Amino acid sequence: MPGERWVEQFDPKVAEAMVATNEAQVGLSALLGVRLDRFEAGSLRASLEVRPEFLTPFGNLHGGTVAALVDHVLGSVLYPHMGRGQWAATTEFKINYLNPVTGGVLVAEARIINMTRRSAVVRIEVENEARVVAAAQGTVTIVDPRPKVEPAGP
Repeated sequence: MPGERWVEQFDPKVAEAMVATNEAQVGLSALLGVRLDRFEAGSLRASLEVRPEFLTPFGNLHGGTVAALVDHVLGSVLYPHMGRGQWAATTEFKINYLNPVTGGVLVAEARIINMTRRSAVVRIEVENEARVVAAAQGTVTIVDPRPKVEPAGP
């Protein structure tokens, strides 16, 4: 990992700002209460408190909750490594559900496996109560900002 271009491009200010803005999240991550806890070069730790409304009628955490957490950290881990204005779009991910979850806190550890200017591969391990409950890997497309187009003159 040392010597990789993306490790060298890690911007701790972007990482700190993302952690500091947990309360300003919007959309599904806000609804679920996903918290970005810690960034390091090439990795991110995030958490989510398991709430009763996330459980199935059988008392287990719905897999979609885990998948939403995985999808969120899959892209988020990249932002401190990307250029200004770029954004991360999940292309695909695969998840293995390994153990049921009935309560507590999910902790997701995302690690960049490879990153180029246009894409990245990330692995995510999700734990609950000190046991691995899911393992995932995904691909993300890195999208450049659109150039500003000047309006046509009269």
